[in-house]
Amino acid sequence: MRQCLTSPDGGYYTSRTEGRDQFGQKGDFVTSPEISQMFGELIGVWIVAEWMAQGRKSAGVYIMEVGPGRGTLMDDMLRTIRNFKPLASAIEAIYLVEASPSLRQAQHELLCGDAPLEETDIGFQSTSKYAPDLKIIWCEDVRFVPKDPSKTPFIIAHEFFDALPIHVFQSVAPSPHASTSPSQILTPTGPISNPARQQQSQQQGNQWRELLVSPTAPPSTITTSSLKSSSTTGDSKPEFELTLAKAATPHSLYLPETSDRYKALKGTEGATIEISPEALSYAADFAIRIGGSASQTPSSSSSSTSPTQPATYRNRAPTPVAFPKPAPSGAALILDYGPTATIPTNSLRGIRAHAAVSPFAVPGAVDLSADVDFIALALAALDASPAVEVHGPAEQAAWLAGMGIGERAAQLVKRALERERGIAVGGEGERGKDGAKGDLTETVKRIETAWKRLVDRGPNGMGRLYKVMAIVPYAPLEKGKPRRRPVGFGGDVAV
Repeated sequence: MRQCLTSPDGGYYTSRTEGRDQFGQKGDFVTSPEISQMFGELIGVWIVAEWMAQGRKSAGVYIMEVGPGRGTLMDDMLRTIRNFKPLASAIEAIYLVEASPSLRQAQHELLCGDAPLEETDIGFQSTSKYAPDLKIIWCEDVRFVPKDPSKTPFIIAHEFFDALPIHVFQSVAPSPHASTSPSQILTPTGPISNPARQQQSQQQGNQWRELLVSPTAPPSTITTSSLKSSSTTGDSKPEFELTLAKAATPHSLYLPETSDRYKALKGTEGATIEISPEALSYAADFAIRIGGSASQTPSSSSSSTSPTQPATYRNRAPTPVAFPKPAPSGAALILDYGPTATIPTNSLRGIRAHAAVSPFAVPGAVDLSADVDFIALALAALDASPAVEVHGPAEQAAWLAGMGIGERAAQLVKRALERERGIAVGGEGERGKDGAKGDLTETVKRIETAWKRLVDRGPNGMGRLYKVMAIVPYAPLEKGKPRRRPVGFGGDVAV
């Protein structure tokens, strides 16, 4: 997945093909920010609401977006936030974590206009078109974004986690024959002894096997994993497929044993799970930036848990580097698709020209993604920092409704009508539209269609498939007071 999506030599997002655009009607898919400006505006409002709830800090704030696409979401957010001048003046920098040179160029043109793009020791830098003293900074990796315990980060990850590489494992019954596992496993750094060999001789239970990408077998001997997205659109059979490993791999010996959620499925023959270690590391990074971390987080046997941290799902590995933060601050908002509570399975998919294709077709020319395991992200965040709590995942429809998307749509329609009648109006109108007469019917239709598409709760509607989850500072329960909940997750705006 990583090679196909971000390889400098022909990766889907990183290729330098002239005129190529993955987004929009002419590309391969349409994202929520491209559907309506209201999506980015409400995320901007959510940041404002969290900033207010956390004491309205007057300095040391930064916004970070991972996987910012063409920059549309960030542009709508910044255009909204500039209306809240105390917060706008407190923002020191915008960090965009982007691996694609072509997308970085598109983001620069949209967010910075004619301001020059300069290379720095951590990436590139320019200035915002909305404020000449606001720095826009690009980094290829989140590890290059400075960590400072005195800063307040607001982190946005929209359709980012679904593109991170996954490992797929399947539970298999023990073979009635002699062990076929080799005594050693070959790794890039040399052979290691295979603990599965000894385990097989001591236990009769099911074992995890990894599903690996391999060349497609000849027609007479094809054995493929049942991928719901593996159908093609009339093309010849892809050169690659998923096949079940015949013996244990280093990943199958470790990753499925890191969580009780995975272990509970081990005894079910044929059970399939997907795990993204990279996704878990990002969630942990977000939590540490918000809440800090000690040199080692509590172990799974710890009896000290907060109401949002079940004892059975506590930490499985210590945080290697201490990052003490005197007072937790900031927030992260994750918006993506995936199940609410279950472990993703058989979700690897390919998208090309707005149609589902085999994820193994035309490597580098097809968008690859997999469902996000929101519960795993939540647990990784809680394990990484004892000073954060997690809210959600909530369905996108409910979250947008709680943020007031219906009211915002009505406001845009009202302003379009007032412009049509020649009435002077203040505030922000529809993005990129001049409200010219004669376009009123089309404008109103576009606004109504867009927001209803975002909240559609049909079987395949965006409002149901997409989920929203927040990581915020842990708020101890005060006697006689209800627990504070963020806006969009059942909470109110702090005044």
